Amino acid sequence: MTAAGLVATTLGAQAGTTDELVPAAQAAPVGEDDGAGCPVPDARPASTSLLPDPFTKLDGTRVSTTSDWRCRRAEIRELAERSVYGQKPGKPDSVTGTVSRTGITVNVTHQGRSSSFTAGVELPSGSGPFPAVVVYGGLGADTSTIKAAGAAVISYDPFAVGREGTARNNKQGAFYSVYGSQSSTGLLAAWAWGVSRIIDVVEQSGGTVLTADATGVTGCSRYGKGAFVAGAFDQRIALTMPIESGSGGVGAFRSIAGESGAQPLSSAYSEQPWLGDAFGSFTGNPSGLPVDTHEIVGMIAPRGLLVMDNPHIDWLGARSGSVAALGGAEVYKALGAGGNISYWSDVRDGTHCAVRSEWRAPLQQNIQKFLLKTGNAAGTFRIAPSKSGNLSEWRNWQTPALTDDGTSGGTAEGTTTGTTTGTTTGTTTGTTGGSTGGTDGACTAGYRTVATWSGGFQGEVTVRNNGTGTLDGWTVGMTLAPGQAIASIWNGRNTGTSGTVTVRNAAWNGTLAPGGTAAFGFTATGSSSTAPGAVTCTGP
Repeated sequence: MTAAGLVATTLGAQAGTTDELVPAAQAAPVGEDDGAGCPVPDARPASTSLLPDPFTKLDGTRVSTTSDWRCRRAEIRELAERSVYGQKPGKPDSVTGTVSRTGITVNVTHQGRSSSFTAGVELPSGSGPFPAVVVYGGLGADTSTIKAAGAAVISYDPFAVGREGTARNNKQGAFYSVYGSQSSTGLLAAWAWGVSRIIDVVEQSGGTVLTADATGVTGCSRYGKGAFVAGAFDQRIALTMPIESGSGGVGAFRSIAGESGAQPLSSAYSEQPWLGDAFGSFTGNPSGLPVDTHEIVGMIAPRGLLVMDNPHIDWLGARSGSVAALGGAEVYKALGAGGNISYWSDVRDGTHCAVRSEWRAPLQQNIQKFLLKTGNAAGTFRIAPSKSGNLSEWRNWQTPALTDDGTSGGTAEGTTTGTTTGTTTGTTTGTTGGSTGGTDGACTAGYRTVATWSGGFQGEVTVRNNGTGTLDGWTVGMTLAPGQAIASIWNGRNTGTSGTVTVRNAAWNGTLAPGGTAAFGFTATGSSSTAPGAVTCTGP
């Protein structure tokens, strides 16, 4: 069995004593897809070996305001359904069910067909009502940490909704009982549909046990793929936490195709019918895909996203995971929600789907921020040096400075756009002061520390064109303190990793209009107590 297929144990969902039956609701739930009414042209972008520009609409124009993102997101969603996952239908004609302190029942009827399934509920201490995290297959983020943080656990058996081990023309489970065994929709979208129906029932339950506006989702391995898709396709999910999702999950398809040892796209497609039937025509030609997973990451923005990866198993394609996360983070930044995304692959234990101490603090922080709405820790990127992707190698587009016209294509409690500092269990995330270097009259470079942890830190340098004309290229010089060394870098090309380091612009971010800015980020080993010194910028 493949590494991505190591975990196949199904958690039998448990239904406890039921409460009063929830009445049927015919209207589509507000928030599942706020772009449902957007017209999507019958077009597709040109084939490209680079990551497609998430900010260029199908009519060729670029997103310029935060409200533009709503319909651009609708385009990405439809392209992803057509080419990657298959269609995830909206709310059926009727969804009824019950919510108790021990279980959830879901009953669905649509166009004369019916199905049902159940999920277990485990509550934390306290009287509630509680936010909840849907855990795929009993395997996701540590449930003891989830409950200790104050959130309930919904134990979801995805195989009850879409079974593995079936032929593509004979798919089985609650989803396919309604939409047909020959549906071209893959299991990941079917499983995501099941999560949405659970949320429907929670919304209808009156909020006496579980709150309707604070739901998270998590899973590992194949279930990590499922959690990622669920979070992308239902905007009611406030926090998405995929773990070691591998090929067909977070990892960028174009990057996976060339990442040594990563599960090939053809294998991910054939191992189980996870992906939609249409994806089969792209397994040998990822350049032809009209979307890639950095745009699926962007579909989650500005809501909470914590991606956890394993760099020790090549099959899981962690380098491609970092590429997708870095690319999707550009959407978060454009929407003013850069503090709402985290990526963490810098872990010691290489066991697949292990409970890791490094993830306990960010897990707690994200639950507090997005589900309990009591925290404000900013996101962080902890990329393992051995599996560090370079975004500048994968794009030729720039991130626009979107005009904020009152909407960002979704809601996110706890959005952080300013300076934030928080510390939990030895991990500090946020922004601290740094040094601002000199200028040759053309440009200035400013440094800030984004996050710190024991033995390392994340930094960011912003370059600004101070001249009256266009700046065509820039070079930043900085001096790292003794013991500090760059482990990974993105949006720039570095010469040297310790001592005096030079970073030049990437191919896509070297041209700056007067007053324009560009930024590159990096992670480094060593003490964060001393910020890089002598940060300077020179023009061409």
